Amino acid sequence: MAETLRERVGSMLLELGARVLQVLEWFVVRSSLVPTTPFLPVESFPWAHPLEDNWKVIRAELDDVLRWREHLPNFQDISTDQESITDDDRWKTYFFFGYGFRSDSNCAQCPETTRLLEDVPGMTTAFFSILSPGKRIPEHRGPYKGVIRYHLGLLVPEPRDACGIKVGGQVAHWEEGRSLVFDDAYEHEAWNDTDGVRVVLFMDVIRPLRFPASLLNRAIIKAISVSPFVQDAKRRHLAWERRFEAVQGRTSR
Repeated sequence: MAETLRERVGSMLLELGARVLQVLEWFVVRSSLVPTTPFLPVESFPWAHPLEDNWKVIRAELDDVLRWREHLPNFQDISTDQESITDDDRWKTYFFFGYGFRSDSNCAQCPETTRLLEDVPGMTTAFFSILSPGKRIPEHRGPYKGVIRYHLGLLVPEPRDACGIKVGGQVAHWEEGRSLVFDDAYEHEAWNDTDGVRVVLFMDVIRPLRFPASLLNRAIIKAISVSPFVQDAKRRHLAWERRFEAVQGRTSR
C-alpha cells in the first residue's frame, strides 16, 4: 500500500510539473535568442563544431562500448517515462550525464567523449542513443522548450534515406560526423528501417534566452534535476552500473 501511495504521489507531481512547464513555454518562446523552428541552424551553436571535428575520436570510444551492446540498458529501463514510446530491447542507451547526475564509470570508459561534452555550455543530458535495425519511435513531444536537443551522427547505416527523424512535419536524415539540432517540444518521431545499427550522440542543452527568462529557465532546470523522475532514473542507472560491472568482471576472467 505504501509503495502504491508513493507511486501516486510521484505521478501527481509529474503531472503538476508538466502543466507548469506548459504555462511557462510562452515566456520561453518570446525570450529565445535562437530560432524556435523545428530544426535549428547548427551555426547558432558554436560548441557543435568541436564535436563534429572530433567525431571519429568519439566513434572510436563508441565502437568499444558497442562490444557490450546486448548488456546495455533499454531506454525505458532507466527512464520509465519512455515506456509510452518504447517497450522492447531495440533502443539502447549509454548515459554520461543526466540533469546533474554523472555516470563516473561510463565517463571513465569514454574519457575523450566526456571531455568534449564537459566543454558544452548548458549541457544537461548526454548519452549514446542506439537504435537497432527496424526500430521505430512513434510520434511524441518533449515536455519543455527550455532545452534544445542535439544529435551527432556516429554510426548511420545505409540506405541513409531509410533512417531518419521527423520534427514538426519536417524530415531530416543523420550523417556521420554531422550535427542535427532540433526542438523536441514539437511532435517528432524517428525510425531505423535498415538492417544496421544507428547511433547518435544525444544531448540536451539549455536554450539561450534573454534575461530574466534565462534565470527562470535555469531555476526550472534545477528543479527538474531534483524531481522524483530524475532521482528514480539515477537509482535505476546506478543499479545497472553494478550489474554491468559484474558482467565485465566475469568476462575478463
